Order: sequence, then C-alpha cells, then structure tokens
Amino acid sequence: MNDIIYVGKHSLTMSVAKHIHESWEFIYCTGGSGRLRFTDRELTYAENTVVIIPPMMPHSNISTDGFTNIHVNMKDVTLNYKEPVILTMGRDGLMAEAFAAAFYIYSRNDAARSLVLPAYAQVIIALIQSSSSNTEHSEIVQQIVDHILKNYTDPDYDLNAYIRSLPFSFEYLRKMFRAEMGITARQYLLDRRLENAASNLLIVGMSANVSQIAFQSGFHEPLYFSRLFKKKYGVSPKNYSESVSRRLEAASDDTKILL
Repeated sequence: MNDIIYVGKHSLTMSVAKHIHESWEFIYCTGGSGRLRFTDRELTYAENTVVIIPPMMPHSNISTDGFTNIHVNMKDVTLNYKEPVILTMGRDGLMAEAFAAAFYIYSRNDAARSLVLPAYAQVIIALIQSSSSNTEHSEIVQQIVDHILKNYTDPDYDLNAYIRSLPFSFEYLRKMFRAEMGITARQYLLDRRLENAASNLLIVGMSANVSQIAFQSGFHEPLYFSRLFKKKYGVSPKNYSESVSRRLEAASDDTKILL
C-alpha cells in the first residue's frame, strides 16, 4: 500500500501544461507560489503546502513569479480524498525532509530504492493524515472561497452582496474568513484578480493591452488596477513580463533549486 512509483522535482518554473495521471500525485511546494487549475476549481498554493491530487484529475499549473516543488506519484494510496485538496504543513520541516529524502532515494536507483522508498511513502501519508484535520476550512468559509474562485474574473461580481445573502451576519462571516484565511475576503478576491492578470501579462508580454487584461481579470478601472498591481508586484503591469524575464535570467542554477 502507498507505493511510490515516481518522484520528480521542478526547478524554477512558471507553468506546467494540462495533464493527467493514473496514479495519485502529491506536490510539495518548496518555494514560490502559484495556482493549480482543475476542471471545476482552482487551488492556490505557496511554500510549505502539499497539494493532493487523486487519479484521473486533469490539471495544469501556473505561477506569476515561479515555483519550485518535489512531486511524488503513488499507487494504492490509503486516503479517502475524492477531490483535489491543499494542506498547509506545520513549520517543523518534517514534510520537507520526507519529500527531499524520497527524491534522493528514488534518484539513486539502487537497492535502497526498493528497500527504503516504501518507508518514505508511509511517512508522507502519515504526515498528511495527521495534519489534514487541522487545516481544513469551515464549510461556510470554503463556500465563500469557492464562490470567489468561480466569479472573480467578472468585473460586476459583488462579493459583499453574496456574503450578505448567506444565513449569517456579515460581520460574523467577515471575522470568520479573516481568522481562517489570514486575510479579508475582499483581499482574497483582489489577490486572485491580480494573480490572474499577472499570469496573462506573462503570456502576452510587452504587447499587452493593460486595459483589456484588467477587465478580463475583474477590474473595471485600469488605473485602479495598475495602482494595485504595482503595489503588489513592485512594477507596472506594462513592464511586468520584462521584469520577470530579467529575474529569471539573473537566477543561477544554485538558486533555482530550493529544498
């Protein structure tokens, strides 16, 4: 049970094209952040998170500033997840060590691979089981998150109106969301819109129509969008793709792999 069949590593990467696995996939983010897109949802991950993807779930991976990770594929997994989920790991470093060790043992391709690798599969699954109950959001907060992810690119989306339509007081939900997510629902919405814009700017490059990308990302006002974008990324939308390209070119091989 919980047999590792492949372990890989991404150095600094901006995107991974849509693909599918017959096995379970576990992705530990070692650096950066990004978004995993599935058929009906999107998961935002960051450093020290694990994404659990059950078999036969088409997905792609996109990042604005790049991500690094170690990804493990297993068969015969003893987990009950039916949908992809993201877990934030504790700061004890145990999950990072387990993924790093699994990658090292898998890469050796000697007797240790068949003898030792199964032990690390059990460790990874055990760490996931021990942490999952402490990281899941309440049902109502997850409902708000899902609604934002389904609607954030619509410039006419009214988040406050949606929250007020729920059978709880607005102030109660505002405080609950911030307590569980670490930011307000409005900031979560803005972050998703800005990340979407950044992703599109990288695709289009210097020829980007900033006003059009702003609208496609959920902003009616291009100037307001540009002000928020520069505050978050430190550069104007027009110059963003060039800025990222310069940072990637300046990164040495040693800094591209983070463990």
